[in-house]
Amino acid sequence: MPSVNLKKVLLKTEVKPLWQGIIHTLSLPIAITDHRGQSLSSYLDLAAMEIDETMPKMSIAIDDEILGWIIGDGEIEKLEQVANLINFIVRREYECKSLAADALDKYREISLLYTIASKMSVCLDVKEIANLVIEEASRLIKCTSASVMLYDPETNTLKIKAAKGTALDQKLELAPHEGVAGHVFKNAKPELLNNAMEDPRYIDQGNPCYGLICAPICAKENVLGVVNISNSTQVNYTSQDLKLFTALVTQASGAIENAILHTNKLQEERIKNNLERYLSPQVAQAVINAEDEVTLTTNKRKIAMLFSDIRNFTTKCEELEPERLVAYLNEYFTEMVDVIFSQQGTVNKFVGDMIVAMFGAPAAIADREYCAISAAVLMQQRLRSFPNAWIRDNFITGIGISSGDVIVGNIGSPQHMDYTAIGDEMNIASRLQGMAQGGQILVTRSVYEAAIAKFTFREFGTLPVKGKKNLVEIFEVIY
Repeated sequence: MPSVNLKKVLLKTEVKPLWQGIIHTLSLPIAITDHRGQSLSSYLDLAAMEIDETMPKMSIAIDDEILGWIIGDGEIEKLEQVANLINFIVRREYECKSLAADALDKYREISLLYTIASKMSVCLDVKEIANLVIEEASRLIKCTSASVMLYDPETNTLKIKAAKGTALDQKLELAPHEGVAGHVFKNAKPELLNNAMEDPRYIDQGNPCYGLICAPICAKENVLGVVNISNSTQVNYTSQDLKLFTALVTQASGAIENAILHTNKLQEERIKNNLERYLSPQVAQAVINAEDEVTLTTNKRKIAMLFSDIRNFTTKCEELEPERLVAYLNEYFTEMVDVIFSQQGTVNKFVGDMIVAMFGAPAAIADREYCAISAAVLMQQRLRSFPNAWIRDNFITGIGISSGDVIVGNIGSPQHMDYTAIGDEMNIASRLQGMAQGGQILVTRSVYEAAIAKFTFREFGTLPVKGKKNLVEIFEVIY
């Protein structure tokens, strides 16, 4: 509530003639005192008048606050007219001051939000934003301690993310219903306490706490945490303090939410990148997108299978140190995997120097046989122009491709599972790879028939397969 000085109001140039004029018109002997009863007559150019306790007097007041008294020596009606005029003048002064105070508060609030927004717009680190909130709150509102607590869904607790003052020594973790902070988090409504230690929800941490303000950090759909400021000395926080503090926390909420989303996005990218080191991108994405726990489920699907193996690899192993050989293999695998991925393939596994790839799982591909042959041709062509001369001269591969129905899915145990395929066609593709000479690509009739319009083939022969009556026809891709 703005303070009003009665003497200063009545001495204002535009005000003094008004009340003096009515006193002169009414010919009313009058005295004016302040709220303590001290006479203001000599300051206001009023004639000195002996004041008797029996004289009628009327208050000059704003609401219930007494600013002074008007004491008269005459008719009550005349005294009321003077009192009404002066009270009107005082109320107008109070209203003007209130409007000015509201305007100043609005300016401070807008300035605060602009400053906070400017500082936080370039920040995507949660801890840095939390420290900015504490810094701005401490600058605006007197406090000896402040903290930002964020909700951790893994432990179902509120944990201190940043702090100053006595809060630095606290290792406090609260459940969403514990303490004042827990209740503010749960109810999503700010609270102001000027007798915090007397509140039954208050948790004593060994430091005195009198004034306390706590506000929730509210996102679009949920509450992310709370911000606390407190004072270890006697202080009376006001509703204006609560208003400014809540405005600050509200402004910070969006920045904190964005920072948390950014952090989660980076974490997801790290997980995805790490998964893709062990799984193909399609399988990794399927694992990430799974809404429930990944299970040991399988299904029958038509796919094309590609097996690629380096000829005479065991002999090559004897020519190099193990470290150098592994480095060459990794270089070779990097290029081959890049080709397979470019043709929508999924790398199923590496077995020594052998690469096993699938086309049509986990995502279905209409032209799976075409993609498999394209990958095989590109793999052979890339090896012929490989930048590493030793790899170019020594890593000569044979490739076998088959297509048909196989069982595809997560196979293994709940503790460890592989996304793979099982079936006769997988075995046939492996057999074809074993038959292929260096640089050859051998395929089954099903692959040949699906891709005959786009590639050139020649008949290669037949392959007996255990458990099958008919021989498997084999074709070589001419490229």
